[in-house]
Formats: sequence, C-alpha cells, structure tokens
Amino acid sequence: MSRFDLPLDELERYRPAVAEPEDFDDFWRATLTEARAAGGAATVRDAAVPLRVIRASELVFPGFAGEPVHAWYLRPAHTEEPLPAVVEFLGYGGGRGMPQQRMTWAAAGFAHIVMDTRGQAAADTADPHGSEPSVPGFVTRGIGSPETYYYRRVFTDAARCVDAVRALDGVDADAVAVAGGSQGGGIALAVAGVHDGVAAAVVDVPFLCHFRRAVGMTGRDPYQEVARYLSIHRGRSDEVFRTLSYFDGVNFAARAVAPALFSAGLQDPVCPPSTVFAAYNAYAGADKSMVAFEFNEHEGGGAEHWPAQVRFLDTHLGAARIPDRGLELSLFAATGQ
Repeated sequence: MSRFDLPLDELERYRPAVAEPEDFDDFWRATLTEARAAGGAATVRDAAVPLRVIRASELVFPGFAGEPVHAWYLRPAHTEEPLPAVVEFLGYGGGRGMPQQRMTWAAAGFAHIVMDTRGQAAADTADPHGSEPSVPGFVTRGIGSPETYYYRRVFTDAARCVDAVRALDGVDADAVAVAGGSQGGGIALAVAGVHDGVAAAVVDVPFLCHFRRAVGMTGRDPYQEVARYLSIHRGRSDEVFRTLSYFDGVNFAARAVAPALFSAGLQDPVCPPSTVFAAYNAYAGADKSMVAFEFNEHEGGGAEHWPAQVRFLDTHLGAARIPDRGLELSLFAATGQ
C-alpha cells in the first residue's frame, strides 16, 4: 500500500485538538472506584499444560462490576523471587489462546500476564451486559453513552488486572509494565493514563486513538464500524463522538507519565499513523520514544521489534534475569540430556 497519511516530519509535530470531556477524570475515577468496591478475590491455579521451563497458571480476577476475567500467568519455572511483570492486552477479536502460544516474555525472564478481552470471539471471558442496537463488531456496543459503552468495561478490566498482578506472589509490584498492539496498544495506553501503578508502557500501532480523524480517514474496520453505525443512525454523530471522547487514547496519553515505547507503521491503513502520533505527541511522560516503520502496515515491526522492547523494559524495570547457565541446565533436565 502506498503512503496515504502525513509525511514523517509532519507526524512528529502533529498535535491536534482532540475533544476532551470536562468530567473525564471524574468519570474514570468513579468507574474504577466502583469496580474496586465490588470486591472479589483473584485466584491462581495450575494450568495443567506440559511446560517444563515455563510455569503456567490461570489467573481469574474481578474486573468491571466484580465480574470474573480470565488471564494466563506465565513465569520461568525455576525461580521464586519477585520478577518484573509484563501485562499484555490483546488485538481485536482475539483471545488469550493457550499458554504454549504465549511463552516469549516468560522465556526472557519476566512474569507475563495475558488478559482475555471480554466478549470477543476467541476469548474465554464473557461480557454479560446487553446494549442498544449496534453494528457487527465491538466498537459501537453501548455507544449511546459512556456509562454503557463496551470499552468502559474492557478498560476497567485492564486496570483491575494491574491491581491483581501487583498483588501476586512472585511479582515485583513496583515493576509492572503494560503492553499490547492494535486494540491491545489502545488498552495499554488507557491503563497507563488511569493507573499510577504502571511502571512502563509498550504501545504498538494503537487502536482507539483520535477517533474523529480515524473514522473519517480509513475505510478499514474496526473504525468503519462507527461509520456504518452513523450511516444508519443519522443525526447521532455528536452523541457518538461525545461517548468516544471518554475512551480516546489521546486523552489517556495526556495523563500518562510512565516511560513509554511506541511504534507505528507509516503505511498502516487500519490505525493511520497520524492517529498514533497524535497519542504519542500528547503523551505526558518525558521518557518516551517512537519507532516508525516506514514501509510497514498494521503489522508494524512484528517480531523484529521485540528485542528492542525487551531492552526498553530491562532499562526501566531493572529486569531480573534468569542466569543463562541456569536456564540451560533446566532445558537439559527437561529433555533428559
């Protein structure tokens, strides 16, 4: 795909005026206070999968309205000391999958928590809330008001996930990072903006940023769900974009101060680069960096970007490593060599 957005030098200066509700902070403070008051205890149980150098558990914690949310909790098997943690949020429509599909961060020496996204197709976590009419997908569910909007529940789940992770045995509560790509990047950005326990953020090609521009610019889903909704519900544009302003990554970025590593694909037709840079340039933390992949679309840097993410978290979390020789011995023990 040819480049369709602003050139890089303009993206680096792009700071649009994004609608921000006057009660944005009060709304999120009340939402999280209500969720925490709902109570409930997190539970951890063995995942019963035949992994030998990674310990796999299932974490179930109370999310929005105290409702159960499922996650994997993975960590190196042969260490008990508190580790820095990476809380990962997932892309649109995805679920946590199986533990053996999620071993990379634990193999690098981190505790790794993979949160399900409630109600999405491949998830194991239900979303028991109904909503007014919406088009297929998740972006317009409950979009008539911020109180009923789908992502209010998702972002609350994610903040409560960080609460639960910081209380886990084997996790350094002061070294918890949030991470994700696309929808997961948007969720990570939201949590960084509302949770003061986030120590670092890894935000790849984030969705849910600068809604006004994204909906009008790209013809691709998920943003086009909003356009299809408004093509049916004529005259509701102001109401819809008011709701979305409570969930715009640009507004969360303006409140986030943890060190952050962003990435963008400069040919991305799903999350246009200007929407990503709008959030990055609004990010309040002074310690932030952007990696732009000039010829990539929504895949961004893919697996080749991961070593840079590890180095970033090593720097900002003081990441404890498993000694290489110890891991090697564990592998030999697992294979009987």
